[in-house]
Amino acid sequence: MRYDIIKENTDGVRQMGIKIMSYNTQHCLNYITKEIDFDLIADTIIRSGADIIGLQEMRGEGPKTDYTAQTQILAEKTGFHFYFAKAIMVGGKNPYGNAILSRYPIISAETVSIPDPKFRKLRIHKYAYESRCLLKAEIDVCGGLNVIVSHFGLNPEEQKNAVKTVISNLSDNRCVLMGDFNMEPDNKILRPVRDVLSDTADKFDCPKLSYPSDKPTVKIDYIFTSKDLNVTSADIPSIVSSDHRPHIAEIEL
Repeated sequence: MRYDIIKENTDGVRQMGIKIMSYNTQHCLNYITKEIDFDLIADTIIRSGADIIGLQEMRGEGPKTDYTAQTQILAEKTGFHFYFAKAIMVGGKNPYGNAILSRYPIISAETVSIPDPKFRKLRIHKYAYESRCLLKAEIDVCGGLNVIVSHFGLNPEEQKNAVKTVISNLSDNRCVLMGDFNMEPDNKILRPVRDVLSDTADKFDCPKLSYPSDKPTVKIDYIFTSKDLNVTSADIPSIVSSDHRPHIAEIEL
């Protein structure tokens, strides 16, 4: 337990600050060199001071030489607990999906599939799709924190399915939802999420964009919290390591 961030509020209740990060790593690819760079990604995580990190576009171990146990490698470099949630098998054999790193023990974790869209005429849609998933975990900190990590698709139909799946898997309290949702903040598809959760971006000191990391033009990365959690700050720092900038928020438990 990090006693340096425990304090008492005016009622004498002890509160603990937790830093959350959502980070699309593009399978740990260095945005500048275009090579897999575990040290750079791990250093970005460590320097952020984040306690719980939701990762998107992570590879698992497969027969292709560049499909390694990426989450475990980052966990070893950061000293964190981890869980990898497979969304698809690339080429039928190589795992790809979301992951979580946590400074605190992971009580439970599971992979929840997002239903694929049912297109009558796939050719009329601008974007193709791939199967997606939620990573759903409970973290052993201050009585428990529920975390959902996801990476939504580009197609509106799969985005709608993702939102429905999120809503049906949310906990009533002490819940964090984060990920790359491939939608800008004013997208109507996000309304059901906004109806029940708070957007940590409300704590930004000015508008922040997240993609691409060198010269961002859009915000498509998010951290939402249940309304019982107190968000003290949020930021998208100007970091160029992956192709996305990390989204960070601090909450109190």
